[in-house]
Amino acid sequence: MSFSPFKQKQAGYDANPRQAAPSTVPPTSPFTRNKLTDKDYQFIRELIYKETRINLGDSKRELVSARLGKRLRALGMSSYSDYCRSLQNDPQSGELYHLIDAISTNHTFFFREVNHFNFLNQTILPEFASNKLGASSNLRIWSCACSTGEEPYSVGIALSEFFESRRDINWKIECSDISTRVLDFASKGIYDKERLKNVCPEWLRRYFQKGERQMDGYFRVRPELHSRINFQRINLFAPSYPWTEKFQVIFCRNVMIYFDRQTQQELVGRLAQHLVPGGYLLIGHAESLAGVKHPYLSIKPAIYQLPR
Repeated sequence: MSFSPFKQKQAGYDANPRQAAPSTVPPTSPFTRNKLTDKDYQFIRELIYKETRINLGDSKRELVSARLGKRLRALGMSSYSDYCRSLQNDPQSGELYHLIDAISTNHTFFFREVNHFNFLNQTILPEFASNKLGASSNLRIWSCACSTGEEPYSVGIALSEFFESRRDINWKIECSDISTRVLDFASKGIYDKERLKNVCPEWLRRYFQKGERQMDGYFRVRPELHSRINFQRINLFAPSYPWTEKFQVIFCRNVMIYFDRQTQQELVGRLAQHLVPGGYLLIGHAESLAGVKHPYLSIKPAIYQLPR
């Protein structure tokens, strides 16, 4: 089956859209003479923390400078100071979204941290099927830092396989991220074969359409899977979330490493309010709730459960 071709670098995406593009500034460019001053960097740090709670340390200064350089060129600005002033003078311009997109750094791939998927198949889904996670046929999962979509599509494949013979089960995956750039990529559901190397051939045939002609080497998530997965921009620290129905599972992986301890505590407390009793919170294996006040039971490394 073929699908409509699109340009490989549509909307500024490259093979790895979460990686910063290499600098192409010529030696004589004014950007090579312009420096990100202490004052400007402090302004950027405070603004990012206020809007996203991402804590940019002193060590991130060169990274921020490099990533914002491309944005300055796109806007025709010659200095970081001009850029900061534009954010101050017109905070509703939409440029804040571009700033967040530039600063966001995420790395993901299909079936990342496979122990979580083993636990999902061996424990969580059997518990749901036996009504231990609420007497409901509606299974709701939230991927709250979904990045370019590999995580929720991986979860969707796992659910499709487990509930293949259970047509009575209605499952849905809500996906969110603060970056509009990666959400746009994720919602398209198109990946090159290198990014699908962790997907077995059988699942690749079952859940993806293979591109032809100009799209040779690319695969698109099949509509049957894509229709169960919803993407939207959500700031995890917004006053409220857009749901009233609770989730059985929340994936919040590899996002808290960017937050300070107080912010981590606030976030996991908020997420608990959106879990059913007995529901699970899965965090990244490089993360821990040690030293964080929270209402969960520790089940396994990076796996927590809300008491029933």
